[in-house]
Amino acid sequence: MGPPGKRDEDWFTRVYGADYPHVVKYGRRRLADLDAAAELAQEVFVIAWRRRREVPDHSLPWLYGVARRLLANEWRARRAAPDVLPVTDAGLLQKPGSPGADETVGVADLQAALATLADLDQEILRLVGWEELTVSEAAQVLGCTRTTAAVRLHRARRRLDRAMSYRAVPPAQQPVLASPRKVM
Repeated sequence: MGPPGKRDEDWFTRVYGADYPHVVKYGRRRLADLDAAAELAQEVFVIAWRRRREVPDHSLPWLYGVARRLLANEWRARRAAPDVLPVTDAGLLQKPGSPGADETVGVADLQAALATLADLDQEILRLVGWEELTVSEAAQVLGCTRTTAAVRLHRARRRLDRAMSYRAVPPAQQPVLASPRKVM
């Protein structure tokens, strides 16, 4: 963290210019559209300006943490009306045989498997995989120690691997609970 006197408009302009696109991408991966992601980024930077003395020199993980808490507050507020939650990435469902369909199916499978995991597992995987943060930076976003984040990441990866393995089994081979027939 720099000296309080150095946190002026020039400092904010540099941080905004460097980190705004990253914060928008963070929001875009979690929200329905680009406008919502841009609004989230704007809120994050309003808070960064108000709390500029608390922003560390390497600000991106701190900004992601603010964005994460803003999203959590929004999602908690919407629990009473779950039908208004946005459906994200609807464009991933392409017709087989169209250009990029193989890659899209892989992404769709990954997102479907990811959606089966707990929110904390999803977040640690997104921070390290999509946002390309280190485990230490992800720990800062999540408000935990580096060791705790490393353990969460390891466990989340195992759970995601199991979820992907289960999805890879063709429906005819998936286990079905059935009772034996009685012969009459």
